[in-house]
Amino acid sequence: MPRNIKLVNPLPSEVLDLPATNKHHWLLHSEPSGSQYWSYYDNPPREQTPYEKYVLGLDPGTQTYDTPPASPDVAIDRALTYFAQFQQPNGMWSCQYGGPMFLIPGQVIALYATKSPIPKEWAIEMTRYLVNLAHPIDGGWGLHFTDKSTVFGTVLNYIALRILGLPASHPVMKKARHTMAKLGGPLKCPQWGKFWMCVLNVYSWDGMDPIPPEFWLLPYWLPIHPGRWWVHTRAVYLPMSYCYGARIAAPVDDLITELRTELYPDMVYDNIDFAKYKDALSSVDAYYPPTGVLKLANKFLSFWETYLMPKKLKEKALKEVKRQIDLEDLNSDYLDIGPVNNVMNFLISYYVEGPDSVSYKRHYERLANFNYMTREGMMMTGTDGVQVWDTSFTIQTIVGAGLAESEKFGPVVRNAYNFLKNAQFVSNAHPDSYREGRLGCWGFSTRTQGYTVSDCTAEALKAVIMIQSLDSFNKSESIDETLLNSAIDVLLSLQNVGRFAFGSFASYEPIRATPLMEYMNSATVFGNIMVEYPYVECTDSVVIGLCNFRRVSSYRSDEVNRAINNACQYILSAQRPDGSWVGAWAVCFTYAHMFATEALSNIGRTYESDDQVRKGCDFLVTQQMEDGGWGENFRACELCEYVPTAESHCVQTAWAMISLLYAQYPDKEPLEKAAKLLMDKQDRYGGWPYEEVEGVFNRTCTIEYPNYKFYFPVKALSMYRKAWL
Repeated sequence: MPRNIKLVNPLPSEVLDLPATNKHHWLLHSEPSGSQYWSYYDNPPREQTPYEKYVLGLDPGTQTYDTPPASPDVAIDRALTYFAQFQQPNGMWSCQYGGPMFLIPGQVIALYATKSPIPKEWAIEMTRYLVNLAHPIDGGWGLHFTDKSTVFGTVLNYIALRILGLPASHPVMKKARHTMAKLGGPLKCPQWGKFWMCVLNVYSWDGMDPIPPEFWLLPYWLPIHPGRWWVHTRAVYLPMSYCYGARIAAPVDDLITELRTELYPDMVYDNIDFAKYKDALSSVDAYYPPTGVLKLANKFLSFWETYLMPKKLKEKALKEVKRQIDLEDLNSDYLDIGPVNNVMNFLISYYVEGPDSVSYKRHYERLANFNYMTREGMMMTGTDGVQVWDTSFTIQTIVGAGLAESEKFGPVVRNAYNFLKNAQFVSNAHPDSYREGRLGCWGFSTRTQGYTVSDCTAEALKAVIMIQSLDSFNKSESIDETLLNSAIDVLLSLQNVGRFAFGSFASYEPIRATPLMEYMNSATVFGNIMVEYPYVECTDSVVIGLCNFRRVSSYRSDEVNRAINNACQYILSAQRPDGSWVGAWAVCFTYAHMFATEALSNIGRTYESDDQVRKGCDFLVTQQMEDGGWGENFRACELCEYVPTAESHCVQTAWAMISLLYAQYPDKEPLEKAAKLLMDKQDRYGGWPYEEVEGVFNRTCTIEYPNYKFYFPVKALSMYRKAWL
């Protein structure tokens, strides 16, 4: 596993003396909507903020402390004082939501294939980032920045670095080519990697398994209709199928010719029979190998495409796919659901509508919303940010600590509340775009991105209700009651009440098709991606949000109560025999337990009154480490088994504490030890150190939530103080 790059000094790019921009010249801009982007200035128009300095690895210039905090009160005040200075002018908190190592290559390849300019500062800093994140031993790249080297990561990032200007003769590139060959070479790249190589014209579409656009013409009642798939999968499959159907490929030039030689050093590119390598896959990339069902389907689809498919049907399918792409763009003002389909839609806008089109120009502008400057260089975020999610939990933390009406933190909370008001959806998506309702709801990041997320809506709803319930709250600033009621309408519509995981909630939508569709997963590097799945954490959050809502409103009370009861039954049924809950969106058991016990505490189930809550607490306490903390490795998400780390981590310690405190765990000793650990680990600025990547998605890919280490320890300490001091 690569070393913790956050702690490496000097960075590899500095050792190699690679070009770098002046970190003092980067500024972060945040719009009222929450959209954010970094700009580089020869003569910056203002001083950098503490947050900009912090994320760039500079001294933030904030107050420091020479002695550890003497009490939880002191630790809480220091932490919130520090974190409040990171708040953006629009009321949100920003963060470097990074980890996946397949994002930069997609953007860079799309820019090159569309002959679009890559800003000089982007090229310099993306090069630094990729070099700094290379595996310290073999020089390759993995699926994510803490992964082993894979063909997928190594091939795509090698290509990206060549486009960005690093010569093939550079030691970084020589080392990467050696690892690439050792792992099996580009012919054994997974489907997503082969897709981008086809777009760049360094691999042939003949060597791709089918990505038929005709699926979009099937009757919607069929489970294989893409409109029934998980929203991220269908959003990516949509432009992929267009590129495949239209055989989009960049024109050959000198660099592409050079890359063909570098990628296949022992072969003549024009003589390669790419069709023979459709199913070729390196073992290091086979997280979820193709099933027999998928292989059989691919053979049938290849035969259909070659011998049976009418030309007019293909044209009709491509027309419908382009219509759906246009709707995705319009529903999100060209941000799209995330950076993967964003750059694919950008690519298609160039090849179909041309560089003078509104679509192409707006897409090009939007690329900056995913590019984020850090100490290690310019990375890409997993969405256009985490704004709503982070802001909701920060509000909850400050209100829960009893500080929301204080002179010091009251303005912080009011500013954050205004951001949530601006982030709430005030319209629905286009009715033909296979989307659920969103009016009154919240997404993960911004109003503009436009995708309702069940737990984000619920946690934002809780934060809003907490603020609107304060004695000092100005009722004239309340969110329109009809909008909040609309959010409840959507949440109730998202509950799974059919054959699949009754009572549960998934991420974006109810489960629309059988989980057996997973047999058709062609990505190989991700699991549980074909349809929506029930998630304990999402279900927990919705219970929490609905319970907070029913305390202040009688709107649809019978249905709200029924939804809560059914959801809690699902949460209890999801508990394992050993008392544990498995998380899906962060690492891992401690995270799931935090949400589960809060949800159950809202219906009166605590350690004293409920056997299952008691088992959950006992499971957590058995995992406590000698120093009083908890620590989990992200492999727990892959294995669905608790995998401890060598040392405890602040974030997971906070999660475990919060879980035990919501459950009203009766023994003070483990909580006292954990609280002492958090206070001892607080740094001289009032924050906590980065120790391990916090998040995960689709079981295999880690992703950062760097603000977790600010607000969750504060929440844990404030709950401990209230319960025991």
